[in-house]
Amino acid sequence: MPGINENLPFHPLKIAVLTISDTRTMETDTSGELLASRLQEAGHDLAARAIVKDDVEAIRTQVQAWVDDPEVEIVLTTGGTGFTPRDVTPEAVMPLLRRVMDGFSVVFHQISMGTIGVSTLQSRAFAGQAGDSFIFCVPGSTGACRDAWDLVLQYECDSRYRPCSIAGQLPRLREVCA
Repeated sequence: MPGINENLPFHPLKIAVLTISDTRTMETDTSGELLASRLQEAGHDLAARAIVKDDVEAIRTQVQAWVDDPEVEIVLTTGGTGFTPRDVTPEAVMPLLRRVMDGFSVVFHQISMGTIGVSTLQSRAFAGQAGDSFIFCVPGSTGACRDAWDLVLQYECDSRYRPCSIAGQLPRLREVCA
């Protein structure tokens, strides 16, 4: 049966949060703040947090910098996954990925059906692996970030989740979470 095995040790992950928006500031970024707060409440380390404009180069540069940083294992992005002309997160991040995690999009959309119905079709949420880092890109609404963390990511990032979690795919935890 899947779930958290409380008998296993918890291993905090080093997670960075990137908000992609032309209008948000650290003071008005409720989505990035929700992700940062939730991951810290879960016991993970907030490795970094930033806001960049909806610009392919700005997004790609920041994500690549975190992929190259050994102090960042997971990158969570919020924003830029819709269909407005300024939504370019997939175009910026996808070229960095060596593997796509198709299942994340599927699970995210299933969960979103329960909260926003067929409007989930307008989201291009996705995830994948770049180098040894994992990147999860979710919509910019606070509700979407809440759904993504509370119903998917908190489990995927918990080393105690069985039968497996993304923690076991990180180089420093491969032996521990096997």
